[in-house]
Amino acid sequence: MSESATSPLPRPTSLRETALCPWHAAHGGRMVDFAGWNMPVQYASIVDEHLATRSSVGLFDVSHMGRLSVTGPGALAWLESMLTRKVAGIVPGQFRYTLVTADAPTALVILDDALVSRDTDATDGTPRMGLVVNAGNRERVVAWLRSRLPVSGVELVDHTLDTAMIAVQGPSAVDVVAGLCPGDSCTRIRALGNYRGTSATVAGHAAAVSRTGYTGEDGVEVTVAARDAVAVWEAILAAAAPLGGRPCGLGARDTLRLEAGMPLYGHELLSHSDPFALGLGLAVNLEGRTFPGCTALATLKAQKTARVRVGLDLGSKRSAREGNVVLAGAGHTLAGGEVGVVTSGSFAPTIGHAVAMALIEPALAAEGTAVEIAIRDARQPARVVGLPFYRRPAGGGKPPAAG
Repeated sequence: MSESATSPLPRPTSLRETALCPWHAAHGGRMVDFAGWNMPVQYASIVDEHLATRSSVGLFDVSHMGRLSVTGPGALAWLESMLTRKVAGIVPGQFRYTLVTADAPTALVILDDALVSRDTDATDGTPRMGLVVNAGNRERVVAWLRSRLPVSGVELVDHTLDTAMIAVQGPSAVDVVAGLCPGDSCTRIRALGNYRGTSATVAGHAAAVSRTGYTGEDGVEVTVAARDAVAVWEAILAAAAPLGGRPCGLGARDTLRLEAGMPLYGHELLSHSDPFALGLGLAVNLEGRTFPGCTALATLKAQKTARVRVGLDLGSKRSAREGNVVLAGAGHTLAGGEVGVVTSGSFAPTIGHAVAMALIEPALAAEGTAVEIAIRDARQPARVVGLPFYRRPAGGGKPPAAG
């Protein structure tokens, strides 16, 4: 999961800052308003930061993402009743990708996509759960969840402002972080499967480490107290720099996730989206479950009429952008007619030319189908290709997988 820079909420009069914001500004970060947060979009070159992540280590401040805890004897059952993904079978140390949905009078409302996790249970066996949500949706998700809390048995706490989250991504990422840990923490981190997490001591500081990320590379996300953020960030960067690692902005994070074919809330995924058409059916477990929006989701699953998400290979360096219209190619019965819209597009540094994701009519979704993209006053040829555009090489770490 990740988020769009376009927040669905009113912007605050002043930008929020992560605990690492002063470090970014002091070290050449180009700071921008990202979903109401003052964040580095790049340091020098988005392409260089992108390629460093693919080849070595990229270090990203993702502290703007919302981090919530859900605790109490009723926590597990309550989340089971609130999320689209089955939570009942989740085990300590496991993460799952899910959607947060609400009922509306006539349609489904997707409030966000999120990661739900189960931490180590309390000593009395009480489950301790966590949610990571997108920065631009955090306030409305928290408000929605609090409005549905039971009278007792569940406590929801927003830890976003008192913690920091650092994404360490790339083929050397796990080795770099594990090398900063004492023996037991090092062993646990190296043994983590994808979508698994553990407590650890990183660079002398208490941390939660999960083998998650949004770049298509292996790596971990490290959550620490806000007061420890700079020390842990600098320790990881010092260990990564001799290998070619570097700090990266959110610009590279976006091109990385695009190459990896990962949908982004506010672009591919919207409040009214059909998750099955987007290829997100894995996040929706309907059988034997009741949760907000489940009836509308069952209807969408049965219809199979929505535009579907596909990859588009432009074969040139000219990039398509969100909102560009997709037209049927020559020779098709709909030639020249609008058949879809680009949801994300960019030059792809690993691939060497431009790619895009789009929602198009199912009749044109087969791989190899020729289409055109209206870019300004010209038409750019493209062809439908499978997703992801990039998959990390075998032997370069475990492949991305859903939890």
